[in-house]
Amino acid sequence: MDIHRHNASAWNTESDSGDSPWCQPVGPDVIAAARRGDWSVILTPNKSVPHDWFGDLAGARVLCLAGSGGQQAPVLAAAGADVTVLDIASAQLAKDRLVADRDGLEMTLVEADMTRLGEHVSGPFDLIFHPVSNLFIADLAPVWRQCAAVLKPGGRMLSGFVNPDFWLFDHDAIDAGAPLQVQYRVPFDAARDLPEALVQARIEQREALEFSHSLQAQIGGQIEAGLMIAGFYEDDWSDEATPLNAFMPTSFATLALKPAAEPS
Repeated sequence: MDIHRHNASAWNTESDSGDSPWCQPVGPDVIAAARRGDWSVILTPNKSVPHDWFGDLAGARVLCLAGSGGQQAPVLAAAGADVTVLDIASAQLAKDRLVADRDGLEMTLVEADMTRLGEHVSGPFDLIFHPVSNLFIADLAPVWRQCAAVLKPGGRMLSGFVNPDFWLFDHDAIDAGAPLQVQYRVPFDAARDLPEALVQARIEQREALEFSHSLQAQIGGQIEAGLMIAGFYEDDWSDEATPLNAFMPTSFATLALKPAAEPS
């Protein structure tokens, strides 16, 4: 099974349902405010990304990587950026198209797997905006390498990702009222670590299959791709989303820079 394609189908189903907060397009008022210079976007559930992580957005070429849904990308476009959105979920890309058509925004939309972004977009980009989404792919290294390749020297990559410790726990059991108890080893691979019957049920119900990634893969992988970590913050979620929210940050964000000149 192609898990990436399965996850695309799962996200199309979730987007079409309209229930997820990550599938709700922003309203015209948000776009109007962004055009006036009043805007904010998130890489993680709650905390707004610091404006100084972006540099000057006016005319900047921005790649929103696996970040469709009619939320961050249209805001960045309204703030003055030249935005390309690459995502594997067509229904999520349709939300960006809806906002662009409604509010007169220019954006380029590309339906593709983030692990093959180099085949579908060409740089140089000034900035890559990559909100929490790499939990749906198995191997991060190709993504970091290709991001580094399409960034211009001195370019920036802003990334959000889930705390890998999140997957130590059986969230199906917790949702059913079980206490917090370590169940799985990390890095976690749903297709490998969940009971076979549960994996099959998720496939049949078009629920996404997730992967956790170590901090070595998340942060060290960016460094190995030739980027420099220049910013970091933690974020929480909500007690309704997970009881782990009371005990630990559930997500992180990084700012990485591509060196302005290649090492001699």
